[in-house]
Amino acid sequence: MSSVAVDTQQTEKCNTVPGLVLEQLDLCQRNPESLLCVSEGARQAIHECQNQFRFERWNCTTSQNYSVFGPIMTKGTRETAFIYSILSAGVTDSVTRACSAGNLTDCVCDPTNDGKNSVEGWVWGGCSDNVQYGLHFSRKFVDAPEVLKHQDTQSVRNKMNIHNNEVGRRTVRDMMRLRCRCHGVSGSCEIQTCWKSLPKFSTVGAKLKEKYEISVRIAGRSKRKLRPKTPKRHRQARTGRKKRLSKDDMVFVHKSPNFCTPNPIKGILGTEGRLCNRTGSGPESCDLLCCGRGYNTQVVRLTDRCQCRFIWCCYVDCKTCETLFDRHTCK
Repeated sequence: MSSVAVDTQQTEKCNTVPGLVLEQLDLCQRNPESLLCVSEGARQAIHECQNQFRFERWNCTTSQNYSVFGPIMTKGTRETAFIYSILSAGVTDSVTRACSAGNLTDCVCDPTNDGKNSVEGWVWGGCSDNVQYGLHFSRKFVDAPEVLKHQDTQSVRNKMNIHNNEVGRRTVRDMMRLRCRCHGVSGSCEIQTCWKSLPKFSTVGAKLKEKYEISVRIAGRSKRKLRPKTPKRHRQARTGRKKRLSKDDMVFVHKSPNFCTPNPIKGILGTEGRLCNRTGSGPESCDLLCCGRGYNTQVVRLTDRCQCRFIWCCYVDCKTCETLFDRHTCK
């Protein structure tokens, strides 16, 4: 197959992806293999979002259409802030790993410090994960729709989304860890070579969940820059000093609904039928998850093989054991 035919196929593949703006299409056509990285980054972001919120009233519900998260994205809530952060982090992580694995033609792992001596006495070696390229690509691709909308509307929502995208990327970058390998006779570690590598994405998800818990509400009419919203009870006691947002703060505009009762228009499924922990005290407890409606208890019978023993020759003899346990679900 000629290279022209291959390029045509890759271009057509980019054109079949719904919702891409012009700059994203251009990036895709110039780096067609990056489309797989974006897809993988989004997939792991969704999986990690559902993992972090598995015990919450909102459990990172996805929809069947291409918007993935559905109507919840129309409001600038804390949940929307987390989604933007985790998706941006996922793309950064996926693209960076693809660079290190040699799966992208226009980047490689980062050899910047290779061979240099550190103050601690070890030597930079191997090839660090090229997180700078991952950050650059994520900014160009993930931010493109929001930058375009912001140019037209100057909306605080677009500024909020761009800010939270950067929070996700910065979290990946700041959690890069140093890995080292010893060299020497019989593992004496006379020489130690070290390099920077990406963290597990689950640790990135946990860090972003922490930022979600302490996220900052911003004023809905922020013009030049985002600023925290001042509660009404504090407005009369204002001082000359204004609190500044950190680049690492996750931010939101609108208060979240309680997610207790179903509202299909808003994309809220409610918590009826969700498994809960009767004796727990966290968000998974029946008291919190069921929103005070109470819970149903069902006795479940679990049948499994047990007390197995190997008999010569050659089969395994097992007994059948039954276990009864209570399953609690929200009313």
